[in-house]
Amino acid sequence: MLYINQQNPSPRSIQRVVDILRNGGVIAYPTDTVYGIGCDIFNKKAIERIYQLKRKDKKSPLSFVCSDLSHISEFAKISNYAYRIMKRHLPGPYTFILNASSSVPKVLMPRKKTVGIRIPDNNITLSIVKTLGNPVISTSANISGQETGSDPYDIESQLKHSLDEIVDGGILAGDPSTVIDLTGDMPVVLREGAGDCSWI
Repeated sequence: MLYINQQNPSPRSIQRVVDILRNGGVIAYPTDTVYGIGCDIFNKKAIERIYQLKRKDKKSPLSFVCSDLSHISEFAKISNYAYRIMKRHLPGPYTFILNASSSVPKVLMPRKKTVGIRIPDNNITLSIVKTLGNPVISTSANISGQETGSDPYDIESQLKHSLDEIVDGGILAGDPSTVIDLTGDMPVVLREGAGDCSWI
């Protein structure tokens, strides 16, 4: 387990995490909602490890974290209205469903060509993604069907033998992100979570 200060992440610690990801590692890391499990989206073997350790159906899609809106535009087709919504609400506790671009690995789109993308309001996560240069998988840090991880020590007891690093960013609120589909002409709430959706 590696503690990183959320307000002022140590560049050396961030680099250590990035080196693990570049070598095909799988990590647990804090977001602005719950802890996530992640790897570099371009490492197929690491993605397969995540499906195995979560005991998750490979037909279930995995979301990922981007560093900013321009980063999202590399991996998704964004309409004008979707861009305005995301600009207003990101970084924040939302996962937005968008039509995928050709840059997204096919393993992340088992059923249809859409992707779930996050920009969490968490300096640790954003520093990791920016330093890596690629998006990082974002799926809740738990075995499917079990309680979602909000305490790094609970994650350690449940998953420590399956992870290469647990990034300790403190205890989190414990509510998952709000999921909003932006692939149509109007936003559609698929899951209500930590993000307010009264604006829809």
